Amino acid sequence: MKILMVLTSHDKLGDTGKKTGFWLEELAAPYYVFKDAGAELTLASPKGGQPPLDPKSSDPSGQTDATRRFSADETAKAALAATRKLADVSIDDYDAVFYPGGHGPLWDLAEDKHSIELIEHALAAGKPVAAVCHAPGVLRHVRDPRTDEPIVRGKRATGFTDSEEAAVGLTEVVPFLVEDMLKAKGAHFERGPDWAPFTTSDGLLITGQNPASSEPAAEALLRMLR
Repeated sequence: MKILMVLTSHDKLGDTGKKTGFWLEELAAPYYVFKDAGAELTLASPKGGQPPLDPKSSDPSGQTDATRRFSADETAKAALAATRKLADVSIDDYDAVFYPGGHGPLWDLAEDKHSIELIEHALAAGKPVAAVCHAPGVLRHVRDPRTDEPIVRGKRATGFTDSEEAAVGLTEVVPFLVEDMLKAKGAHFERGPDWAPFTTSDGLLITGQNPASSEPAAEALLRMLR
């Protein structure tokens, strides 16, 4: 079982002068769900090498067992520091794809042609794709090659909600709101309470609402593979 995890390379939070990147829990929790199940993992990003970590996600108050385990895991940190360049990755070599969130993907992966092609080819090959929190934003330009419709049209999906974005004060900073985008593309947007775990599965597409949804989304992906 081979799983590709795709992370952002973008580190600028709009014009705020602050940093962003991937969210640690959204990498760490799925990483160990997959690892502990015996999966072989490959990490990739648009630029390759070390992806930027959103500094807020390493705040001591937000740490979990998975993030603490990751921070103490030299093998995991070495893999993170040496992500493969996304353009050099082929879906033919993997059974599934998982996208951790953080705000970064809204700027780079949502617009990245290699990411868009990777998702389209994965789904066309019958391979599941999961995305959590802001990462469902990567589906923005993904289309169904059979119909040329947005890939999420008519599908159940979730992602970071407008109310959650408002709560972190970034509604006017992000290039687009994940909830609004999914609705505009024709998805049947579903959600749970703010900050509570909530996931959807529809066909080969798995989405999670927020950081707390990253572990259940990974578990859903494993069930689909099995």
